[in-house]
Amino acid sequence: MTSNEWGRVADDGTVYVTTADGERAVGSYPAGTSEEALAFFTERYEALSFEVQLLEQRVNGSKLSPEEATESVKKLREQVAEANAVGDLASLTARLDALLPVIAQQRSVRKAEREQRSAAAREGKEKVVAEAEKIATGNDWRNGANRLRELLDEWKALPRIDRPSDDALWKRFSGARTTYTRRRKAHFAEQDEKRDAARVVKERLVKEAESISSSTEWGPTAGRYRDLMREWKAAGPAPRGVDDQLWARFRGAQDEFFGARDAANAALDEEFAANAEVKEAILVEAEALVPVTDVETAKRTFRDLADRWDEAGKVPRARIKELEGRMRAVEESIRKVEDEKWKASDPEKSARASDMVLKLEAAIADVRADLEKAKAAGNDKKVRDLEDNLASREQFLEMARRASADYS
Repeated sequence: MTSNEWGRVADDGTVYVTTADGERAVGSYPAGTSEEALAFFTERYEALSFEVQLLEQRVNGSKLSPEEATESVKKLREQVAEANAVGDLASLTARLDALLPVIAQQRSVRKAEREQRSAAAREGKEKVVAEAEKIATGNDWRNGANRLRELLDEWKALPRIDRPSDDALWKRFSGARTTYTRRRKAHFAEQDEKRDAARVVKERLVKEAESISSSTEWGPTAGRYRDLMREWKAAGPAPRGVDDQLWARFRGAQDEFFGARDAANAALDEEFAANAEVKEAILVEAEALVPVTDVETAKRTFRDLADRWDEAGKVPRARIKELEGRMRAVEESIRKVEDEKWKASDPEKSARASDMVLKLEAAIADVRADLEKAKAAGNDKKVRDLEDNLASREQFLEMARRASADYS
């Protein structure tokens, strides 16, 4: 009989392995000697031991999931228990059993990690849902849709949590997206209706603007263009492409009218330049009356100058304020001296003041009558001249009334 510490070969060639429960036949090796038979079954043991060693390395290195590791230990333990090999099979079983607490620890760690990941995923999904619901109740139509798409990508990147919770959160998220989309579509549908209504209004405004672009009634037409512009702004935007086209036509009509008006005014200013020279000469005479030494002479002279002033006609618009201001300054100087004198004069001068008021009122009435006739005749130039004349006489009337009131 050939034997070693863990097995033997009987005389009939049967090979036995020694276990804690006694000997167990593992086979025979009829092709060789007893030593060769024992070596053959010992090599089988070494192969099993190597498998156990590999499994130990994989388990301790966390190369397998706890479930895979448990299954591998179970299968290899069964192989060891039934192994037709000669060696310390009990030690292999013990080594395999020693892996079970390691696997249990790994399972516990992985469970904690899963729970942590699940909690993080839940928190992430709850944040996604909360933001989506906030967007769904807002009116950020420009950025809201883009942000909801980003939130959907964030949702997909997060791992699933327990099914009931995951389904509930998804239902809220999906509902928020649906609500936002529905409200957004309704908003833009309403905007489209408003833009279409604005288009109708602006088309009407453009037609009117174009119809009056060649008008030479500068004042009334300019006022109408201001009214049309207010209506344009109040109408709101039309569809973008249409709005730009309509605005180009509206603006073009305005430019045509105001360009023609500016050209006409420029021509008038050129025509009125000579009038300004006449009025400058009149101002030289008028300003020579100040300081006033003889109020009655100054008044007579100023009245003559005022008549010549009116007869001189219009001046360029840029000169009106300057020239009228200088003339009024002379007038105020005379009036101031006259007021002081009238305050110290007898009541008869009140009658003269009243008479002047009456004469001025009568003259103004005549000018107004002529103005109405000029308007009816469509004589724009005469209308402008009479309007200037009327304004000047009304200023003198106001002065006369104030003077008369001082004696009341």
